Amino acid sequence: MTIRSVIQGVGSYLPAKNVTNAELAKKVDTSDEWIVDRSGIRERHVAAEGEKTSDLAIAAVTKALAAAGRDGKDIDLFIVATTTPDHTFPATAARVQAALGRPGVPSFDVQAVCSGFVYGLAVADNFIKAGQVKSAVVVGAEAMTRLLDWNDRTTCVLFGDGAGAVVLGAETGTGVTTDRGILSTHLHSDGNYYDMLYCDGGPSTTQTSGYIRMKGKEVFRHAVVNLAEAVQEALTANKISIDAVDWLVPHQANKRILDGTAHKLGLDPAKVIVTVDRHANTSAASIPLALAAGVADGRIKPGNLVLMEAMGGGFTWGSVLVRM
Repeated sequence: MTIRSVIQGVGSYLPAKNVTNAELAKKVDTSDEWIVDRSGIRERHVAAEGEKTSDLAIAAVTKALAAAGRDGKDIDLFIVATTTPDHTFPATAARVQAALGRPGVPSFDVQAVCSGFVYGLAVADNFIKAGQVKSAVVVGAEAMTRLLDWNDRTTCVLFGDGAGAVVLGAETGTGVTTDRGILSTHLHSDGNYYDMLYCDGGPSTTQTSGYIRMKGKEVFRHAVVNLAEAVQEALTANKISIDAVDWLVPHQANKRILDGTAHKLGLDPAKVIVTVDRHANTSAASIPLALAAGVADGRIKPGNLVLMEAMGGGFTWGSVLVRM
């Protein structure tokens, strides 16, 4: 028999403040048409003053636990994927763990930028498969608008705040692709592209948090190639074709990247969960936000084969194949 990490519940949270492209155009030299044409984004959510990344994370995890019919006190591991922690240290996961009343079990953050949720799932899956824990919470939570230079219209229109979470539980499978749970994870990085997408601050450099900087054309070019390869890697590892996948749940960075990846894979665009128009690029939060949307509206059903993929600064990229 095989131990599988089964997604037992999904939850999400978006801050109340919603900023449309038209509203943004009043502050920045841009327009709704320009933003939609280049990214597919129509609106984004912005955390309120005093609303921290941990607040977003706790709200999402609370919903995921409710969906799973579980209590935070029986979770064995808390992982928060974030680029925007409450503080440089301790980990934001410590706040999540404390809020859910589970002292004593491991809690830590994962920093792989937009690939953070995929990395977090891989780490949790390995803890579960090794028998070290029987349950885990993995959350992607970001307050990306706190890292924006509002004078840089090439980046400030692209990002938003939010959080999404899953509850994983150990269940027994037979070791075949019809099992429920995570079937495989695939992670990569290449530090040679460090300066293509980065934040120009940090404790050991400027002693500030800094602003997001991006070479958009280069990121786009690498994203389509790397994401398609990560998807193919998951298909090959599980000896299935793209036609077997019910839903692709990609990192929600840019609609053109999503379209380009689907085209390169020969995947029907109707099988791609797209939410970037509603919340912009929320970095590590974007995949669980899209997953939660697909579950909530009934598109993603129990038994569906779901492929998640992401690429972020570093570069980092990867994929996860899971049967719901």
